[in-house]
This record gives sequence, C-alpha cells and structure tokens, in this order.
Amino acid sequence: MQIKRAMAVIALGLFGLTGIAMGAPRDAAASEACIECHDADDMPDMSRSAHAVATDSRTPTCITCHGASPTHVKKPANVAKRPPPDIMFTKAAPTPVGERNAACLTCHQKDFRRAMWGGSQHETADLACSSCHKIHANHDKILARKSEAEMCITCHKEQRTQIAKPSHHPVPEGKMTCSDCHNVHGSAGPKLAKRDSINATCYSCHAEKRGPFVFGHEPVNEDCAICHNPHGSTVQGMLKARAPVLCQQCHTPHVAGGVGAVGGQPGVFPPAAPGQLSSAIGATSSGKNVVNMWQGRSCMNCHTQVHGTNNPSATNPTPRLFFR
Repeated sequence: MQIKRAMAVIALGLFGLTGIAMGAPRDAAASEACIECHDADDMPDMSRSAHAVATDSRTPTCITCHGASPTHVKKPANVAKRPPPDIMFTKAAPTPVGERNAACLTCHQKDFRRAMWGGSQHETADLACSSCHKIHANHDKILARKSEAEMCITCHKEQRTQIAKPSHHPVPEGKMTCSDCHNVHGSAGPKLAKRDSINATCYSCHAEKRGPFVFGHEPVNEDCAICHNPHGSTVQGMLKARAPVLCQQCHTPHVAGGVGAVGGQPGVFPPAAPGQLSSAIGATSSGKNVVNMWQGRSCMNCHTQVHGTNNPSATNPTPRLFFR
C-alpha cells in the first residue's frame, strides 16, 4: 500500500494534480484513486509529455479527460463487472467519437490551428483524436517530424505510393513532412492545405514561381496541381505526365520553324507534299529534325519559362511564348 501511495504522489505530480493545477481538490482525489489501479504496469511513463507538466495550470487531470466515472472508481455491489470510465479513447471504445474529441477540444480548440476542426474532412470522416495521437506516452509519433508521415500514410495509401516514386518532395528523407503543406485539423483551403489555396501553399517554399509576371501562364496562375503531382511522380519535376504529352492536354501540336512538328502536317515525313522535291525529314535530309520535340525536355527545349516571364520584348521569339 505504501508503494502504491508513493506512486500515486509521483503520478499526481506528473499529471499536474497539485494545488495550482486546473483540477479541483476533488478531481485530484479521484485521480489518486485511478492511480491505485492504473499504475506503471499498464500505463506507460508520460513524465515528459505535454500532459504531465506539473507547473502548468492547464495540465489536465484524469477526470478532465475520462470524466468522474464514479461507478468505475467504486464498483457497485450489485454488478458483476466493473463499469467502464465515462469516456474511453481506445479504438473499440463504446464512447462516441464526437464525445471523445470534445474532451480533447475542451483545451485544444483554443489553438488557432484547430479552429476549423468542425466540418473538416477528418472530422466528417468520424476520425478520433486518439486515432492519430498517443496520449499516455512520452513519444507521440504524429508529433515528431521524422515519424509524422509514417502515421499519415497508414490511411493515405495512395500518397504512400506516390512519395516512393523517383521524383518526390523529400518526405521519405525526413526533410519535409505532411504538416508542412497540410493542416490536418482543418483548413479554409482545398485538401486541408495550410493556406487558402493550393498555389499559396506551394509559394510558401517556391516563391520564385509566384510572380506576378509580365506574361503569365494561365494554368500556373490557376493551380500548380494542374501540371504537378505534389506527392510524387515518375516524371522529373513531379509532373503528371512527360512533355509533350502533358503540354498537349491543352495545346494543339503546332509547326516548329516552318517545318511540321508533331501535328502530322503533309510533307514533314515521307511522302513529299505537292511542291516539294522531297519530304522535309528523311533518311538523308538535312531538314529540321522534329524528333527534338520528343526528346530531352521536349516542349521545354524551347519554351523554357513555362511558369512565366518578365521579358518585355515584343520581337520574335516573343516572350509571350515563354521562350525566354
């Protein structure tokens, strides 16, 4: 009994159940009763967690999260099995997810990062805070940059595949993590983006693409994700497809330098068109080789400034075509 009392005193200090803690003396006494059963054998050490700062008046008690649970603390004589706590957080707990989350939001909704939790994608998917967070432990994977993505991809399987592709943001390397771009607790932007738009989120790192440009590229101004897959791709630059296939989803194949490019114009490849002695491109021809349009950086061999240009020149090749 003396050992349990000593453990209770230590645990109460860890849980912040001192006189300056937010819990009333009644809650402290009730929480001490919790420690009588829930000792170190079944409750991991959480002495270094944010929920165990004895000198912080905001530190919760057992009662703050689990409720008073009087029938759990003192089993009624007329029941065979001890009733569960008022609020439980395990995966199979009978407590509704909304009630579990409400216990967490009692304190955490005061933070602006969780102000938009209500109605967010994770909230409407009936996701519990405890689905991602581990409370009774010193180490919470979701709060560590190197292991955060590991937790996210347990549900987001498609993104797990994408970040493993050759061209990706450095998430697997630990230099970036999901919360650098997403606010998982709710956002005014699409896809839980931290900023109000996909572009604004991308520009927080890729400021050189922000502009404004004298000549801007419409899809760039609209949404970076029109051309890029931000989680990863097999194409360099995380492009959704390789140029010219990507470019030709919007642009009709055109003539290059007076010689047909990829549009199948007569006289480019054999046979020669009327008025030609031979086709422009052939086995021995010195004509412009349109295969260049399909090799290397393809369209971007010439159109190098695809995000926009500030060159004000009006002469050919005009900057309006993003040549320079």
